[in-house]
Formats: sequence, C-alpha cells, structure tokens
Amino acid sequence: MAIFDLDVFLQQGSFTLSVTDRSDCRALALFGPSGSGKTSIVEVIAGLRTPSRGTICVDKRVLFSDKSGINLPPRFRGVGYVPQDVLLFPHLDTRENIIYGCPKGTVAIERLAETIEFLNLNAILDRQVSSLSGGERQRVALARALLSDPDVLLLDEPMAAVDLPHRRRILQVLLRIRDELEIPLVYVAHAPDEIATIAEHVLILEQGTLTTAGLPSEVLPKQAY
Repeated sequence: MAIFDLDVFLQQGSFTLSVTDRSDCRALALFGPSGSGKTSIVEVIAGLRTPSRGTICVDKRVLFSDKSGINLPPRFRGVGYVPQDVLLFPHLDTRENIIYGCPKGTVAIERLAETIEFLNLNAILDRQVSSLSGGERQRVALARALLSDPDVLLLDEPMAAVDLPHRRRILQVLLRIRDELEIPLVYVAHAPDEIATIAEHVLILEQGTLTTAGLPSEVLPKQAY
C-alpha cells in the first residue's frame, strides 16, 4: 500500500488544476475526458510541472511543498514514468532501449535479467523498435521504467496504442507489478474497464477539478463491471 497525499493548485494560462485528495492504495487511477487534467497531475507528481501552490506526498515522502520550500528534481523523486508516447529511441534496438540509463554494477545486471524475464522480452531483444507491436513497445517502456527502481510507477494511458488481445496481457503484467513487485501505480485511462481491473482508488476529473473520488465500484459506470 502507498499513501498518496495530493493538494495541488496549478495555474497555466487559462487552465486551472485544483485537486485535493488522500488515499491509501496500491493503484490510484485518474479518470475523465481529454483536457480534464489527468496528465497534468501525473506531470506534477513526476516533477515535470511545478504547482502554483500545494503539497505532494507519496508514502509520507514530500516531493513538493510550497510552504516548506520543497521541490525535488524529477531524478530524486523515485518515480518511473511511462508517458502516452513511450518515447523509445528509434536508432537503438530493443535491448539498447531497455538498458539506456540503467545504472552499472552487479545488482543492476541482475535486475536487468530479472526484468527482461519478468516482462517476457527475451525473444525481441535484438529487434529494432520500429518492428515492435504496440504491446511490445509498452513492455519495453515498462522495463526501462522498472530498471530505475522506482518507488511509484506513473502510467499515462498505457493502452492507447495497444490492441485488445495485447491490452489484456499488459493489464496482467501491471497487476503483477502491483502485487508481486509491490510497486504502487498511478494509472491514467479513458476506459472504465481498465480502471476497474487495476485501480483501488479513483479520482474523476472534469475541467481541472476533482468531481468525485472513491472506490472503482462506487464511482465508475456500472458497465465497467
């Protein structure tokens, strides 16, 4: 379990994000229409955007607090971030993409082997990323994020470019990451059924405002079950 304590106010141009919520869960989901602020929340947790004011804590570790003058750089926040565009390097093969930025040393080598095995990537290590399917690209991006040894994994619409059969497989991988590796997740999606599968607490956003928060069974459309 992780404690997500968010008190975020972000003003950028005409867009205002205002979200306050505290939850104790293994997977926090962000749900709402495009432009509602889901990606903005992910980016302020990652340290890619700076709130106008507020506090961001994950497991009682303060990542941002305007009152305390704390604003940890992204590299010190302990987050693994998989954005909507997985941003694989086209000039590197799959293996090189996975190990890009991986710390050196015996422990890192062991973790690399374990991660490749965990995500079933051995068969595609020598392939160019341009030849990978959407599901394979997502697994490669997950591997790269996991190798950073994150305290929390941020996933922004990870199924956007994945077909239905591969979507089910990726969801099973994410459940294993949540339950076996015990890495908390922040999960963004437009599909209620995905959120119902993966999340334990849901924030529903509209035009930058938190409208509803609670258990998936309480706040999601009934057809998600």
